[in-house]
Amino acid sequence: MTTTSPTSDGRTPSRWASLRTPSGVLTMAAWPLAIMTMLHRVVLNPQNSHPTDDFSTVWDALHRFHDGVPVYNENYSFVDPHYLYSPGATLLLSPMTLAPSWGIGRVLFIAANAIAMVAALALLTKIIRQPLTGPVLPVALFLVFATESVTNTLLFSNINGILLLAEVLFLWWLLVGRGDASWTLGAGNGQKSRWANILAGVVIGLTITIKPQFAVLLFLPFVRAQWSAVISGLAVPVVFNLAAIPMMAQPGDYIDKLLPYLGEIRDYANSSISGVGVYYGMDDWMVLVLRGIAALAVAVAVLGLLRWRYSDPWMWAATSTGILMAGVFLVSSLGQMYYTMMLLPMIFTVFGRMSVMHNPVTWFGIYWCMSNDEWESDRWERAGNIVEYVRGTVGWGLIVITAAVCVVVWLVIDWRTGNNTPGGDVERNGEPETEPTTTKRGNDDDRRPHP
Repeated sequence: MTTTSPTSDGRTPSRWASLRTPSGVLTMAAWPLAIMTMLHRVVLNPQNSHPTDDFSTVWDALHRFHDGVPVYNENYSFVDPHYLYSPGATLLLSPMTLAPSWGIGRVLFIAANAIAMVAALALLTKIIRQPLTGPVLPVALFLVFATESVTNTLLFSNINGILLLAEVLFLWWLLVGRGDASWTLGAGNGQKSRWANILAGVVIGLTITIKPQFAVLLFLPFVRAQWSAVISGLAVPVVFNLAAIPMMAQPGDYIDKLLPYLGEIRDYANSSISGVGVYYGMDDWMVLVLRGIAALAVAVAVLGLLRWRYSDPWMWAATSTGILMAGVFLVSSLGQMYYTMMLLPMIFTVFGRMSVMHNPVTWFGIYWCMSNDEWESDRWERAGNIVEYVRGTVGWGLIVITAAVCVVVWLVIDWRTGNNTPGGDVERNGEPETEPTTTKRGNDDDRRPHP
């Protein structure tokens, strides 16, 4: 039987002694806030009436697929939510038709997304080596479930929560594949795992099958020569689409009807630069310039971050993921604010030694594209309408531009301090080259200030 050791003054410490520490107090306070916020977002809010209903659109399309009826038979000139998934995604999601009714299916789908988001946040907490019993997880649950991203994902009943979990699993298995992390979520021992690379490719391939925007994340295994992940990531959507075509009535409608619609820039509920430009009637040249600036910022940040792809793999992978996804939201034809939850891995780098999240401007960007605040105003009607419509665009723009500036500053500091190995972290025989511990500049990274 274990006993509690007395303190220096002879008294036995209380079992609640941890509550006297700031961490303990924060943990104790955050859990009730997190639990009540999650209950509100998962149980109450989705049952309130709202004109946007993504689940019914998917439910009806999947049942058309199940019944052998043409799936892409909608009138795409209407502004109602449309079924935008590929034949492969239709096949992948078709087990949803096993639910006995629309109501039960929707409740189960909402619950699955909520559980997936909780699991993703717990996994991120472990990846950054914070205990699940500490304050990080409950604070993250409280803040994340209060965002526009999670609120509307659950209210509209779409699949973003499951995609977030898939993204986090992809990043974790990618690190395990190179030996930068372990299967037990501890520190990596340098031992590579082909199976982890394959799993990373499969999970990102499934995600690409549902949302092709995630294809940009194949850049991560590509630049570190994790070919198993790249190949499986490309193969999965190809296999699902090829398998779905003979099972679908009139699969050609996807190419003839849906793809032309996807190529259009819609002028409602669209926070991409092109969407804002169409909504406000901006000149084409101005839209092109703004998209070019955004693309340039993304390129500078992502290519500059390659410097740390071996020495700080988690920061590199999570930050590159966030910047690539924000760039897709900005530059593509469609960007919606609830996509911003895919930036959560990048946000969790704030606990690291280096992070673009150490810059307050980045947090202004996070506020604009994740906050659930509404900026519509009865007094300042026109100004309020503009701010509310463009805040997602502004937020993503601030994030990618600030990230580019941060990365350039880091590179300049590296150059000035002499830590300028050509090409960044050079691999030799499959392992990153490191400097001898006896060199004078061996700890330059530790002294690098944050912009």
